[in-house]
Amino acid sequence: MSENSPLVRVHVNIELSAAALQAVVANTKKKAGKDEKGHYRVDTADALSALISRFLQEKDFDSFSMDENNY
Repeated sequence: MSENSPLVRVHVNIELSAAALQAVVANTKKKAGKDEKGHYRVDTADALSALISRFLQEKDFDSFSMDENNY
């Protein structure tokens, strides 16, 4: 993303495969680990948000969104 433009948090509805969502949940839980009671203390929705945001930054969504042919 453009280094000169501030980031803005937006809440949107997206479509993704069930397999991708399952992978995010499983990998986030694996990374967080269980607490002393055997529970996971992780917000998988926040993890998904961070993962998608990182993907958009790394794959240059700014350029993609500026190309009228993508609409």
